[in-house]
Amino acid sequence: MQISAKTFAGCRILVIGDLVLDRFTYGDVDRISPEAPVPVLRVHSTKVSPGCAANVATNVTALGARAILIGVVGADQEARALTSTIAADFEGITFIPVTDTGRQTATKTRYIAAGQQVLRADREVTHAVDEATENRVLEAFRAALKNCDVIVISDYNKGLLTDRVLRAVIDEARQANRPVLVDPKRVRLAEYRGATLIKPNRKELVAATGLPCSSNQEAAEAARQVVQATGAMILLTRSEQGMSLFRAGTPPLHVRGEAREVFDVSGAGDTTIATLAVALAAGLPIEGGVNLANTAAGIVVGKVGTATVRIAELTRALGATAHGFHGRIVDLETALRRREEWRQQGLVCGFTNGCFDLIHPGHISLLAQAKRLCDRLIVALNSDQSVRRLKGPDRPLQVEQARAYVMASIEHPDLVVIFEEDTPLALIEALRPDLLVKGADYREDQVVGAELVRSWGGKVALADIVPDHSTTGLVQRSRGKATAT
Repeated sequence: MQISAKTFAGCRILVIGDLVLDRFTYGDVDRISPEAPVPVLRVHSTKVSPGCAANVATNVTALGARAILIGVVGADQEARALTSTIAADFEGITFIPVTDTGRQTATKTRYIAAGQQVLRADREVTHAVDEATENRVLEAFRAALKNCDVIVISDYNKGLLTDRVLRAVIDEARQANRPVLVDPKRVRLAEYRGATLIKPNRKELVAATGLPCSSNQEAAEAARQVVQATGAMILLTRSEQGMSLFRAGTPPLHVRGEAREVFDVSGAGDTTIATLAVALAAGLPIEGGVNLANTAAGIVVGKVGTATVRIAELTRALGATAHGFHGRIVDLETALRRREEWRQQGLVCGFTNGCFDLIHPGHISLLAQAKRLCDRLIVALNSDQSVRRLKGPDRPLQVEQARAYVMASIEHPDLVVIFEEDTPLALIEALRPDLLVKGADYREDQVVGAELVRSWGGKVALADIVPDHSTTGLVQRSRGKATAT
């Protein structure tokens, strides 16, 4: 499936549901408290981000679409933090908060050390909103309904989606001919009847039907009951088994989960429903939307916290999957996580970089020599814009995604990272490799980042050059031959 930044431009998703302010407190743990058998977290940073329904909206905008977000907040500092964070960092979201002065804005605080959650602390009220608040929520919904393509109901069971609100949203959306996708938390899934699609996970479908859902056959029988009760399609998320789509009168669609290391499942369901909503708004068939959602979920579980998946990440992942080397082409955030894992395992991390426009024997020799000197090798690839600035308007000959696919298909690199700058200096500073490798056509004092790497005890190596092989030479010979003929 081919998608680009233009695929979802102009798509408008209305997200209504429970809002949470997510706080992430990061630190280091190197001792156990003498007061109790608990780890002591030495805090070094804190950040906040939109959670629950708000995280669905941020995932929508990360894919290049626009979101209208409706939810209930309290008249408190947390509500102001949520509003200001959305306004500052997510310009694609039109946020319509409904304030309930008798309510506290829900917050989830996660304490994280070495990339893993140590503790989560929640502050929330979950009782149903009152009638006056229901009225204001529905007023906001009716005003926004005509300006959206798809509606997402993000139910986290925090009190916004009362029986009255839920029924009005589904019924009025159907009257307006707008698809309704539901991420459910109610045990009785029949209460979402009339929705276009309901996305339970395995545990939720078991609770709703009382039936096992381990095998495809068991899942199909459980889903059949809910399809009959609701008239909706059922998208069952099944962790490592991927996803399954069940529809009346149509064979099930089973999409296998990607073989990825799961780092944090926070918000993976939000990413799934947001991606599916945007895909349907763009006119993609439901089967294509499910495949996109499955790929996006596979990316986001490799990130810490309530994260999003950007359109560039999704296109790279789709291309990598098609070419059979999924997981090697990563963004900086993922590379940093993997680098930290290697450091903790005592593995030597090598780094090399270049445009790698047309792979030739000289490149292969460089990569092979670099890999012999380290346990794990990161290859940094200049983006298309970076190559044009360095090589001129006629380069690169291959776009960055194609160059990344070729590089990732070679046995030596463990990770491929695309960078936008003219030099990889910022990338080297962030990744702090143990070894920096360049070709021997450079002197060591000419290698970008060499001084940095040596400053933290790393080494710089110059790889032997294979004579008479360069991309520039290949281009010149090709153009000369074309002119001669």
